[in-house]
Amino acid sequence: MSTKKEIITKHARSKNDTGSPEVQIAILTNRINTLTAHFEKHAKDHHSRRGLLTLVSNRRSQLNYLKKTKPAVYEKLIGELGLRK
Repeated sequence: MSTKKEIITKHARSKNDTGSPEVQIAILTNRINTLTAHFEKHAKDHHSRRGLLTLVSNRRSQLNYLKKTKPAVYEKLIGELGLRK
C-alpha cells in the first residue's frame, strides 16, 4: 500500500498541490481499496460499508468533473489507477 504522501507526490500538478481532482481521486481510490480489503475479513461491518459508499460517490463526482473539464487527464488517471472505462 502506498502512503498518502507518496500518492500526493505521484499525482500532484505542482510541488504543494494537494487539492487538485487528480490527487483527490487517487487518495479516495487508495481509501476505497483499503476498505474493500477490510470487508473481506469483516463482512458484517455495515457502518464502515456506509462510509465506503460515500467515498465511492465522492470519487464518482470528482471523476465526472475531471472528465468534463479535462478529458485527457481523466483518461490518463483512470488508466494509472486501474479504474473501469
